[in-house]
Amino acid sequence: MSLTHIVTWSHLLAQEALKSGDLAIDLTAGKGRDTCMLAAAVGPDGRVVSFDIQTEALLHTRQNLTDAGYPVADGAAGQPLPATAGVTLVHACHTAIGELVQDPIKVAVANLGYLPGGDTAITTSASSTIAALEQVLPLLQKGGRLLVTVYPGHPGGAEEGEAVQQLFTALPSADWQVLQVTVTNHAEAPYLLAVEKK
Repeated sequence: MSLTHIVTWSHLLAQEALKSGDLAIDLTAGKGRDTCMLAAAVGPDGRVVSFDIQTEALLHTRQNLTDAGYPVADGAAGQPLPATAGVTLVHACHTAIGELVQDPIKVAVANLGYLPGGDTAITTSASSTIAALEQVLPLLQKGGRLLVTVYPGHPGGAEEGEAVQQLFTALPSADWQVLQVTVTNHAEAPYLLAVEKK
């Protein structure tokens, strides 16, 4: 493992917290790497809900899940999600999480920025990301983790990261642990912001 590969640290922290049967959330499906990692970690009795606004992202994610043998269902804003084990792909903004998910969450991950290899003009934004994270935090179980990978090197990325930092820094230390993993000798390198509910 490369020391500065930030997504690997996110995966390690997610896998450490998850067990078979848990509920995990991928706020940004992307090409499905995080979703597949969560599906493996929660096992056949667990549930993963994965959000993305781009059809292309969900197609990549579905293919990766299918190739790995995970059952996949479709979800949409305004419709109840399947209560059965497996992965549900939701073609919606991550701000729909509060409407669709009411059960306690063990781990939620977000990989901010744009779809790798996709349209770089379509990115996550500070406003929608903060709205989604604010909905996730109350749903986290004790010992639950929210892991956010920030990419400050693209337009708007640094501001989005600062907004997430402000949100997490304001969490009371009596109830939350907050971690930041940074590459200190590279100003525009991705970094990880993580919180755990005590």
